[in-house]
Amino acid sequence: MRLDKMLSECGVATRSESGKAARAGRITVNGISVRKADQQVDPERDCVVYCGSVVRYRKYVYLMLNKPDGYISATEDGRGDPVVTELVPEEYRRMDIFPCGRLDKHTLGLMLLTNDGALSHRLLAPKSHVSKSYRFRVKFPLSESDIMALEAGVDIGGYLTKPCRVARNGERDGVITITEGKYHQIKLMMEAVHNQITELERISFGALTLDPALSRGEWRELTAQELAELQKH
Repeated sequence: MRLDKMLSECGVATRSESGKAARAGRITVNGISVRKADQQVDPERDCVVYCGSVVRYRKYVYLMLNKPDGYISATEDGRGDPVVTELVPEEYRRMDIFPCGRLDKHTLGLMLLTNDGALSHRLLAPKSHVSKSYRFRVKFPLSESDIMALEAGVDIGGYLTKPCRVARNGERDGVITITEGKYHQIKLMMEAVHNQITELERISFGALTLDPALSRGEWRELTAQELAELQKH
C-alpha cells in the first residue's frame, strides 16, 4: 500500500498533506526518514511515524455515540443544522464515517458511527431483523389494550408494523423494542393508539447497549467484544 494512501485511510493526513510532510522529513518508516509519500509500506508490519506520532493502521472504525437533542443523523445538512459527525474528532471524519441508520432530530441515545459500509448494510437490511430498543414517554396513559395493539402491529399510514415488544414501567413510560426502522415509526405507532411521544431515547441496537458512562454528545470506540457481537448479524 502507498504510504499516502495509508495515512489518508487512517484519517491522519490527506495525500497532499502527506506529500508535504514527507518532503519536509516529518515521516519515518521503521525509523528511516522517507522523502516520497508514494513509497510502498506494509501497514500491518511497518512502523510509520507521522510528525512524531505512531500511526496505527485501521481501515474501519466503529464508534458508539450518545446522541444529544437537536442533531441530524447525517454527515452534512443543507439547512445548517448540526450533524452527529461533528461530535467526533476530525481524524474520524477524515475516514469518512457516517451514522449507521437514523435517529430523528429530537430523539436521543445510541448511535453507531462507522466507515464500514458492508456491516452497516447488513445491520440495516430488513431481512436481518436487528432489534432496536427505545426508552419512551408518552403524553397520555397507555392502556393494556394499547399495548396489545402495538405489539400485534398497527397501521401507520398504509403500512402495518411488524410485531414488537412493549415493557411498561409506568402509566406513561416504558421500553419498546422493534425490528424495523420506518421514518418516525415509533411516533406514528403511538399516534395510531391515539397517543403522543414526548421523550424518546434509543438504548440498544442489535448487540450494542448504550454505555451509561457516556454523557450526551460523548462517544467512544467499540470494544473488541462489542464489535464481535455486532458482526454476528
